[in-house]
Amino acid sequence: MKCDKIISILMNYTSADLTILFRQADEVRQQNVGPQIHLRGLIEISNFCRRNCLYCGIRCANKTISRYKMTEDEILDSAVKAVDFQYGSVVLQAGEDQAITADWMANVIRKIKQMGLAVTLSLGEREDDDYLLWREAGADRYLLRFETSSKILFRTIHPPLPNQEPVDRIELLLRLRKMGYEIGSGVMIGIPGQTYEDLARDIELFRTLSLDMIGCGPYLPHPQTPLGSPEMYEKFGIPKIDPKDQVPATAEMAFKVIALTRLACPKANIPCTTAVATIDAQDGRKLGLMRGANVVMPNLTPIKYRKMYEIYPNKATTCLTAEQTHEAVMLTLQEIDRTPATGRGDSLAFCERKNEIQ
Repeated sequence: MKCDKIISILMNYTSADLTILFRQADEVRQQNVGPQIHLRGLIEISNFCRRNCLYCGIRCANKTISRYKMTEDEILDSAVKAVDFQYGSVVLQAGEDQAITADWMANVIRKIKQMGLAVTLSLGEREDDDYLLWREAGADRYLLRFETSSKILFRTIHPPLPNQEPVDRIELLLRLRKMGYEIGSGVMIGIPGQTYEDLARDIELFRTLSLDMIGCGPYLPHPQTPLGSPEMYEKFGIPKIDPKDQVPATAEMAFKVIALTRLACPKANIPCTTAVATIDAQDGRKLGLMRGANVVMPNLTPIKYRKMYEIYPNKATTCLTAEQTHEAVMLTLQEIDRTPATGRGDSLAFCERKNEIQ
């Protein structure tokens, strides 16, 4: 599907057109990755971050939140819940917390691997030696969102560290693949300054990179960030675009992107993100799974930390225990006549590349 066609779908599709699009995406999902849903237990291990991204509530300049870092025992206890719930893997997510040393993290990974779980890491930009050590310890996947394919917009909303050149996340993702990781990435939908052409190029880039995991969720503003107030856009250099070209951060737009991503990347694992479930609390998760997604990441973070991992406010499941979150996910699957997958849940694209090498 060419960029112009993607832009047309994003901007102009009627309700009847969308019905066809969503049906096609669901059929492609069924044909390529099947009816089962992969459940990946999410553990938000730290909300410390050295970055000052303009959109993120855990940015280091935000002094209004309490900071935490889970202990090794707390992380392992949460991983045990994943085993109890029969999930195939866990996702260890954090801000760019330099107190998470490479050796400490490698030790945690080894212990989780002994439980029989696959491990996905989402710990931001680190040194290659860290990535290699974690891969050797058994980490299977790395998730690093490029957020937008627009270099100007990315560098604006994701400023580099002091005295550091901007990191090319696309090139970094390719290095992670060479290290043996399944690679995952994704974008925010409706970032201030994001055009329909930007978003169409994002979807094209998913296909070009042949990503194993792709997360697409709506941008949700946080009041304690520069992007939390439109009055701050000019001060922080957000690109000025015609209002008619600005992508809206809506549930419908998120569903369009999920569907188009499934058509562009038939074999990828595509989660219905928490952001989708937040912006449409009643039906977001269910509709995402009916429109191309095949992964859900139930939150296993201890409830005392949930509120503090506030990338955006009012996040779905913030006040639910791991058990309650699991029950809610299982109910959703029952409503759409889908069942949990078993096993690790490796992407088909990754498995095919591995077989070709062997």
